[in-house]
Amino acid sequence: MIPFIARRVVQTVIVIFAVTLLVFFIMRSMPGDPVVMMLGPDASPEQIAFYTKQFGFDQPLPVQYVKWLGSVMQGEFGKSIAYRQDIGPFIWERFKVTLTIAVPAFVISVVLGVLLGVAAAVRRGGAADSVITVMANLGMATPIFWLSILCVYVFSLKLGWLPVQGFTWPSDNLALAVRKMIMPVCILSLGPLAQFARQTRSAMLEVIRQDYIRTGRSKGLGERTVIFRHALRNALIPIITLMGIQLGHMLGGSVLIEQVYVIPGMGNMLITAILNKDYQLVQSAVFVIASGVSACNLLVDIAYGVVDPRIRIS
Repeated sequence: MIPFIARRVVQTVIVIFAVTLLVFFIMRSMPGDPVVMMLGPDASPEQIAFYTKQFGFDQPLPVQYVKWLGSVMQGEFGKSIAYRQDIGPFIWERFKVTLTIAVPAFVISVVLGVLLGVAAAVRRGGAADSVITVMANLGMATPIFWLSILCVYVFSLKLGWLPVQGFTWPSDNLALAVRKMIMPVCILSLGPLAQFARQTRSAMLEVIRQDYIRTGRSKGLGERTVIFRHALRNALIPIITLMGIQLGHMLGGSVLIEQVYVIPGMGNMLITAILNKDYQLVQSAVFVIASGVSACNLLVDIAYGVVDPRIRIS
């Protein structure tokens, strides 16, 4: 098991390194000067030259990248050009907001999606199967942006049940925080929930046809024991795969949700940083997101090895 984990850790480090390298050179290839954008059009050449040297933008690109990566490895992310703040604490505050939205959405999508997928597989061809399949297809096909706008119009502007936008920490006002989170969390979980339901249904249909499932039933085991202890356990590998992918997407892909509901999370911050050509903030934010997504995939790979030992041998 240890060599298996070591190989996956090395691959994860290589992926994170490649992502940071790609983002660094893409940001540097974009038109515009971040120092000029920071100082404004009335800045003198002396001011521009001073801040260009202070941020290290006058050095060759490989030197800039190596210095930035070395600082990040020591836990020092530098200072944001646009926000004039230390990047480390600033990103951590935004990352906590994104986690507050993404984690409940992920839990809801996994629990409800798996249960609906099991129900559809067990009642294959019945009314419940048809309803769940249609709802899952609708959930996957509906654009998040359009659905977000529609929900704001119906539940906020017409019915007045929920706040239009914004974010409140549960420690400040629990009731208001929950009301503000209902729409973003539900919409963010909708697509993954549909995919979990479809994946679970497909995996369960293959498993419940196996001989050992029929044998278990013929021995008098209860239906819940057969389904949840034997069938679902053996259908877990594709579901675990999807869990890693979806959690990564939620951490890095909540940009639209944060824009529509004016949530000060990582996605919102990243868009502002790109528009301001805030090099260090963009690179650091992408580094954090890539590390989070890669960590999720690493945990999934390790879970593979635990669930099915044949995978770690191969």
